[in-house]
Amino acid sequence: MTKRGSRKPSAERARLAENDDGRWWAWGPYLSERQWGTVREDYSPDGAAWDYFPHDHARSRAYRWGEDGLAGFSDREQRICLSLALWNGHDPILKERLFGLTNSEGNHGEDVKELYYYLDALPSHAYLRMLYKYPQREYPYTRLVEENARRGPEEGEFELLDTGIFDDDRYFDVEVEYAKATVDDILMQITAHNRGPEAATLHVLPQVVFRNTWSWDRDASKPNLTRSGDAEVALSHETMGSHRVVSDGAPEVLFAENESNARRLWGAEAEGHLCPKDAFHEYVVGGRPDAVSRDAEGTKAAFHHVMEIPAGESRRVRVRLTPGSVSRGFRDFDKVVRTRRTEADAFYAELQVGLDEESRRVQRQAWAGLIWSKQRYHYDVRRWLAGDPTQPPPPAGRHEGRNADWEHLGSFEILSMPDAWEYPWFAAWDLAFHCVPLARLDAAFAKLQLDLLTREWYIHPNGQMPAYEWAFGDVNPPVHAWAAWQVFCIDREQRGDAGDHAFLERVFHKLLLNFTWWVNRKDPEGRSIFQGGFLGLDNIGLFDRSSPLPTGGHLHQADGTSWMAMYSLHLMRIALELAAHNPVYQDISTKFFEHFLMIAKAMTDIGGDGVGLWDEEDEFFYDVLHLPDGGHVNLKVRSMVGLIPLFAVEVIDQECLDKLPDFARRLRWFLQNRPDLASLVSRWDDVGEGERHLLSLLRGHRMKRLLARMLEENEFLSPHGVRALSRVHREHPYSFSSDGTSWTVDYEPGESRSRQFGGNSNWRGPVWFPVNFLIVQSLLEFHSYYGDDFTIECPTGSGQYTTIRGAAVALSRRLISIFLPDPQGGGCRPVFGDNEKLQTDPHFRDHILFHEYFHGEDGHGLGASHQTGWTALVAELIHLCGPREEENP
Repeated sequence: MTKRGSRKPSAERARLAENDDGRWWAWGPYLSERQWGTVREDYSPDGAAWDYFPHDHARSRAYRWGEDGLAGFSDREQRICLSLALWNGHDPILKERLFGLTNSEGNHGEDVKELYYYLDALPSHAYLRMLYKYPQREYPYTRLVEENARRGPEEGEFELLDTGIFDDDRYFDVEVEYAKATVDDILMQITAHNRGPEAATLHVLPQVVFRNTWSWDRDASKPNLTRSGDAEVALSHETMGSHRVVSDGAPEVLFAENESNARRLWGAEAEGHLCPKDAFHEYVVGGRPDAVSRDAEGTKAAFHHVMEIPAGESRRVRVRLTPGSVSRGFRDFDKVVRTRRTEADAFYAELQVGLDEESRRVQRQAWAGLIWSKQRYHYDVRRWLAGDPTQPPPPAGRHEGRNADWEHLGSFEILSMPDAWEYPWFAAWDLAFHCVPLARLDAAFAKLQLDLLTREWYIHPNGQMPAYEWAFGDVNPPVHAWAAWQVFCIDREQRGDAGDHAFLERVFHKLLLNFTWWVNRKDPEGRSIFQGGFLGLDNIGLFDRSSPLPTGGHLHQADGTSWMAMYSLHLMRIALELAAHNPVYQDISTKFFEHFLMIAKAMTDIGGDGVGLWDEEDEFFYDVLHLPDGGHVNLKVRSMVGLIPLFAVEVIDQECLDKLPDFARRLRWFLQNRPDLASLVSRWDDVGEGERHLLSLLRGHRMKRLLARMLEENEFLSPHGVRALSRVHREHPYSFSSDGTSWTVDYEPGESRSRQFGGNSNWRGPVWFPVNFLIVQSLLEFHSYYGDDFTIECPTGSGQYTTIRGAAVALSRRLISIFLPDPQGGGCRPVFGDNEKLQTDPHFRDHILFHEYFHGEDGHGLGASHQTGWTALVAELIHLCGPREEENP
């Protein structure tokens, strides 16, 4: 990383440096891959979003809250949208958006059934590149639906490659590039490669669309597209002003209205909508010349190119969208694209010094996926609940249904999404993890993201952080303070100064409200033991922890309580940083230190009766079920729940304490007056490596026992990371019975065999990146205290000893190896599993997919196939590990 003033920054770094007003963010990849099937578009009486607005309606029905499109690009408010449509001459549907199965159609839940890759991107969006693989045969929509419906949860998913549609390489690689000549002069280049053995015809339709903003209010103005040249369209928009879009070649220019096809959808005539949204489909696929506008105007336009591409050859289409005149046309087009590609290479060269080619490839594509997953998220809950003046009122009961108590939430921003198709909505704890690798690229954007979710139009007046649109009131792990501290530190490293304390302070004050909400709402007995519900871990336990327990009583959660201990320490650490500039924060630092002590005490002795979350017999943390009769049961599921106490660790330098005498005095007071508490939180009174003090839920013995279990390959340690459930439960499932009913947890290293807890998510054995990343960070924190003289066996039982840092690096290497060619495995990437085409085909093997989670034994990708979001943490692991050299531990 180039620090300010050390040498001339790259062109991209210079753009980011001048981006204080966000001008370079004004246009970007903000168009969703899927708007249909979302909560925002759901006006059903029963909240069945997938059924209310299915894929079959998407080509014909105008969206209320956003737009989607293949390889889309738009302004930040999604008013002017560029995207791509394709037709191979055989498909029943014009390919304008990605297809996938809904939650009920997929045998493991919702699942996109396309092959596409985000290959490159700059954080300013001055350059972007993605690849879409389009079959030359008829797309097998019906077969995908029927075969997945036939399969049960114990079977694998039936994927697009499984249909044979890519056999003989009869497909097009359609590469889409965007390059900015200036902040709002947008170049779009589409290059289609015929990978098949014969010449094939491809229809390529670059599209420009006005998002429908006029159908919902009586007096809303309507923008207009008109033909202004042979291959040129003039755009007129009340707030965007005038633009021109032009294509090279001699395409046919088509026009339609971005309005619903009322006749097709509802059997009704809609006055004035003679050429609705699906007009291009009807014209190109249906062969209906009268489907498109004869007046050469509308709110949706396309340049229709028909090209015969010989086998093994390529053809391209160029499009330019610019304000005002298009006098420059295509004279400088190729030069701008080449320049932006070169600038992208230079920008990443600064970030990837010393890395080998494969590590660079994985890291760069992970970052690209994060950037391409920036989306405009528009959802005004008050308006959504009430309905629009020009539309039928929402169903009765909506004000008692989903998100009804979140009327204050109004989102109009660009947010980092987990996945532009399967999760085209923000998720609070996902976003926190996204911001860490994002900060390496563009710390200003990462800070903005963390700041936004704490603003009053997101965070509830009671202090709760919104989870995600399916249920804003669900509870996610409180990782926002951790992410804010990580981003602050990365930003400080890049800036080469004291850091952005204004950002840290702004977020900190809102997190005080959120912390108070946790204390008041999730610690109902006031014992510093927290009941957060499922906490994003879906099926990891016996019961649905967000619902009333079938046994009655309540659950004391080892993970919920540990998350709060971690939260306390990170708020304390932030307060200590702020206290160095404002002594008032020393008092607040002490407050969170006290909270941490109370939580540590409660985990050892919940109610003064000697019952704690640590099981002395198994030497592991478990959830404790308190029954209505006053009895309690340690639910002995060895899972990630019992490893999360590792996350609550903080090391404080003596220098920091010397600068904060009030805080140091309070620490000494606890040491002298509350030795019962001081003895619980590791060795904070003993100076360690480099005169550091350790705060942790784990004293030395417990830490060693947890690490020994975690690093044992027959338990948690897989070849590719730490499993979410111990493999011991493969031979010894854990069962619990009550009133004649039994519940069992066993080891499932792949997809979940039950839909009891949801669709395509499984925490009973696979490897998940967010918690693995926190394990790595915690190990590095422990090492900073214990130093190189403290060694542990890794793997457990191997007879090989290393430092705690060595264990962190070894674990990181296992995680990174998921995406790298394995020399011992014939050069195959574990992420691709046994799919020979993905592993060996030169047009597939170097295009990485970043899945939601990974098989606990062989590391192949599972869940959402483009959940780059938190899986992009692999980019940060590569940064932490550095070059893959033999001498690296």
